[in-house]
Amino acid sequence: MLLVLPLTLLWSYKEIQGQSVQPQAILVLGGSTVKLEREKFTADFARKHPHLPIWISGGSPPQVTKQVFAKAGIDPKRLHLDYRANNTVENFTTLVDELKKTGIKSVYLITSDFHMRRASIVGEIILGSRGIDFKPVSVPSGNSPEPLTKSIRDGVRSLVWVATGYTGGNK
Repeated sequence: MLLVLPLTLLWSYKEIQGQSVQPQAILVLGGSTVKLEREKFTADFARKHPHLPIWISGGSPPQVTKQVFAKAGIDPKRLHLDYRANNTVENFTTLVDELKKTGIKSVYLITSDFHMRRASIVGEIILGSRGIDFKPVSVPSGNSPEPLTKSIRDGVRSLVWVATGYTGGNK
């Protein structure tokens, strides 16, 4: 019971804080290189938010991604493509300091619905470590959520990264 009250207060504070900060960018965790669902969804989303830069970590090859956004009428100057990440934790660790350096304090986080629980846990830890908030935006997939064990594993890896700078990834 003693732990529940502080966690509830923290969650309530984060909810209120998140409602007052408007996202300043779109952060997309790249998905399947075959179906382009996340890229197409994001291109449509970006049309509704025409002044936000778009950061994409991983996903389809650059030319394919650029074509999706060009077809949607998105200015290519808005795109920041990054292919350093090999996994979900690295999707965040490779970009968080660049986001911070550009003054971004809040992002829309876009990924597939089945991946959002894990992405939110990792984002809360890694983006939060740099004072960056996020609003999750799920891409519908029709898939079941990932196993909870993946979320726990990557949450622990994220905490290790915050403490040591080591992602635990394969390099």
